[in-house]
Amino acid sequence: MDISAIAALAPVVPVLTIERTADAVPLARALVKGGLRVLEITLRTATALEALKAIAAEVPEAVVGAGTVLEPAQFEFVKLIGGRFAVSPGCTPKLVTAARAAGLPFLPGIQTVSEAMVLAEQGFRLLKFFPADAAGGLGWLKAAAAPLAGLRFCPTGGVGAATAQAYLSLANVACVGGSWVAPGDAVAAGDWVRIERLAAAAAQLKRP
Repeated sequence: MDISAIAALAPVVPVLTIERTADAVPLARALVKGGLRVLEITLRTATALEALKAIAAEVPEAVVGAGTVLEPAQFEFVKLIGGRFAVSPGCTPKLVTAARAAGLPFLPGIQTVSEAMVLAEQGFRLLKFFPADAAGGLGWLKAAAAPLAGLRFCPTGGVGAATAQAYLSLANVACVGGSWVAPGDAVAAGDWVRIERLAAAAAQLKRP
């Protein structure tokens, strides 16, 4: 499954920063039960890789990958522990090389038209637009649609329940990434019912 096929599985990709390994599996199950199968585990915590490994092993319905991938060596390791894709907030030539060597679907991040053009030259047609809200949000995506025809985006960063549908209504948006479906207080309290409800609402958002 390539990155475009993964993005097509649900309109929202939960961006998860997991502090406790024990939360990983019940959190993933709640999100999947709500209808969000694609889960991005950010590599920002000491427990992130263990959390990803646990979800890959115990929640087979989930398509779990790693976010905040910054080092080339991380691609192969993520794949070895069951990760199905990788996401980066930006991109470098070394990351592209490592992603291809590992055979891991990759969603590289961009913030400018020039960065998008560089990655398009290398064959990437789906890009993460980050940080979406701070970098121009809906206005940027609308303005870039014609000159960057053929490219699609996953806006992440500042996207929430109030704005997700507006992003998803754009033809050049494949999906959005966000953390609002797994609020920190709900995860800390083990309120999986609330998270399932938020996921179910997000799963109903419409794309063109």
